[in-house]
Amino acid sequence: MASIRDIDNKLMALEEQIAALKVNMEHMELLRDLHAEYDTTAQQAANLTPHDRVFLARHTKRPKVDDYIDALFDDLFIQRGDVLNKEDKSIYGGIATFHGLPVTVLGHRKGRDLNENMEFNFGMPEPEGYRKALRMMKQAEKFGRPIITFIDTPGAYPGLDAEAHGQSQAISRNLAEMSSLKVPVIAIVTGEGSSGGALAIGVANTVYMLENAVYSVLSPEGFASILWKDSSRADEACKLMKLTAQDLYEFGVIDGIIKEPLCGAHHNPSVVYRDIDEMLVRELRKFKGKSGSDIAKDRYEKFRNIDSVVLNK
Repeated sequence: MASIRDIDNKLMALEEQIAALKVNMEHMELLRDLHAEYDTTAQQAANLTPHDRVFLARHTKRPKVDDYIDALFDDLFIQRGDVLNKEDKSIYGGIATFHGLPVTVLGHRKGRDLNENMEFNFGMPEPEGYRKALRMMKQAEKFGRPIITFIDTPGAYPGLDAEAHGQSQAISRNLAEMSSLKVPVIAIVTGEGSSGGALAIGVANTVYMLENAVYSVLSPEGFASILWKDSSRADEACKLMKLTAQDLYEFGVIDGIIKEPLCGAHHNPSVVYRDIDEMLVRELRKFKGKSGSDIAKDRYEKFRNIDSVVLNK
């Protein structure tokens, strides 16, 4: 059976061929054949393993936070800096409108190539990034704006400078402050959601995951290294960790799953944008008329009750 990598590569090659032929109506028969081959190939990705989903969650072509913001929101005013030290480009966002409603939107930022990955620190925020995120969220609370976060990080940056600048304190403060915010918070795990680096913008009233996203305490490679002293056993680790959207929905850790095209969101992002848009409209409507105290209490109770839901499974 072909690997998920081989299937994905073949689909991308077919997409390029189809796009090139669409400009010439003389090739309709060949286009039909290519579409048929595409559909047959995509069906091979219908039953994915947890390790396959980790591959797709990390895919370099997967939509990034700026893609989601550009597709879903209008009038973005980007906010920068933590008012203490520096601008951390691995957290991206600001004030925007969603169907005319003012919101604050932010998320982890990964790059599309090596240069961007270096610029955005591979989506691993330093404490300045989490302080910037908290500054945006506290401002949103002050002005009554809902908060929408997009989670996609291998974890908080573990470097010496980050620790010296208060990494653990920045993350823990975000957890504490987010738990009591008096405006709705909706979080969407779009790719990787690893460790406290993900949770620092993930304490939300509503948490959704894309179908091929993963959410866990650490990476499968880290899990395998700790448990077996062998990072090459990441495939086995994925099965044990229960890190997929399907597992976490069953456990009650997340509130819903957003479907993706076969073999990943990067093969037809517009479908994913549409479904996220519909979900946000639906979820934001639930908070109309609720007091700030009730919104904060609902979020607090959600996280207090997760352990009992998991234990009852």
